[in-house]
Amino acid sequence: MMRLLLSIFLALTASAMPAQTARKFSVNITPDGRANMTVYLPQQPTGRAVVDCPGGGYSHLSMQNEGHDWAQWFNQQGIAFCVLTYRMPNGDRSIPVGDAQQAIRTVRDSAALWGVNPYDVGIMGFSAGGHLASTVSTHSEYDCRPNFTILFYPVISMNERETHSGSVNGFLGKGKTDQKLVREFSSQNAVRRHLTPPAIILLANDDRAVPPVTNGIAYYSAMRRQGNECSLHVYPAGGHGFGFRTSYAFHDQMLADLAAWLNYHKAPRQDAVRVACIGNSITDGHGIDMNDVKAYPGQLQQLLGSGYQVRNCGVSARTLLNKGDFPIMKELAWRDALAFKPDVAVIKLGTNDSKPENWKHGREFESDLMQMIDQLCPMEPVLNKKGKPTRKMQRSTKTRIILCTPIPAYKPSWNISDSVITSEIIPVIEKVAQREHLQVVNLHALFNDNDGQQMQKDGIHPTEKGDAQIARAVYDAILKKK
Repeated sequence: MMRLLLSIFLALTASAMPAQTARKFSVNITPDGRANMTVYLPQQPTGRAVVDCPGGGYSHLSMQNEGHDWAQWFNQQGIAFCVLTYRMPNGDRSIPVGDAQQAIRTVRDSAALWGVNPYDVGIMGFSAGGHLASTVSTHSEYDCRPNFTILFYPVISMNERETHSGSVNGFLGKGKTDQKLVREFSSQNAVRRHLTPPAIILLANDDRAVPPVTNGIAYYSAMRRQGNECSLHVYPAGGHGFGFRTSYAFHDQMLADLAAWLNYHKAPRQDAVRVACIGNSITDGHGIDMNDVKAYPGQLQQLLGSGYQVRNCGVSARTLLNKGDFPIMKELAWRDALAFKPDVAVIKLGTNDSKPENWKHGREFESDLMQMIDQLCPMEPVLNKKGKPTRKMQRSTKTRIILCTPIPAYKPSWNISDSVITSEIIPVIEKVAQREHLQVVNLHALFNDNDGQQMQKDGIHPTEKGDAQIARAVYDAILKKK
């Protein structure tokens, strides 16, 4: 009887204890092992993972206070924690950046084995490690760009007059006199709407090593201006480098703030239907505050719910025409759309193509639209009964494409022509859709501004209410069977 009671007591005690590390091991990032990760996997994984970049001014690494000391806390949250030992740049910025990018790839490649959701891999950095984390967040292609960013008292600027000079010397070396490089790798200048992942910034007001206003707060301001989600926590005191020190006066509050932010940002389900919204400024959400949420793709996400993952791949002023002034297929957002491997691709282009300077190439609109369709949904061989490819070709069924017509242009702003849209562009879209058996959403016919509150003053861009019309129309199309 006593043995049974003891067993029950031990079981209850174990269940009441916070989850701890289940497994710890090291993974090489480079063949020589100079760049590596120490991986801490939690006992009760949520699927989330964080790659940690310790600071050290790009001359050394603060591996304990800004690295391994965090492992238990993250594992208690069910988060896999990977402490990155990255190589020092010594003026060659590609070295640490490449190490951090490879670390993100390694976690995603190992997702199934490590119990990680590949759509929920974040990066965390302290001081110069914060600059590395922000650089990876703003300069990387889709495959190695994190899903979220955690920045502690980060170096953001590469201008020696407003940041930590040692980090500038280490990262840029002789390039610190090149103003183009200084601007490019001052991360606040590299923030991109919809592409730079959500971030949380935590720092102390009295940090004299890395001035908050020209670094962490500058990054927050850039994110907010672009409409990207970003949170900022400035504690009254603590200076620079407090890391995980329990002696830090705001240690508990800082952990609570970070935990609350992580809990607020729920990851998309791994089995969610992926929807890529490809378009121009109307998709992007021009003129709408916090457009990452309030533009039509963000509203579409809210309508579709957790079973879908919607990605905004819109860029202002872009054309479908490859000879237009700003072709969408030359943009990072287009490469993101392809790398995202969407189950559904919603294409809404043509407004900017209607400008005379662009429509002079209008005879190529159909072929350029077909190029876009072919890249999203390529032709592939038909298989015979034995599963072997034949000479016959058919379009892949992996991506469902929905074509949207432009909405009405109520004013000829920026030389946009509604007559070209209605008489020339929409017929081409409908022709391609009929031939390729694609869905069409005729937004030109469905959209209205009857109450005068659906359009902005320029007569081209919808308001948040107008975008709700577009979101509803696309939502209905997605749920409707072809």
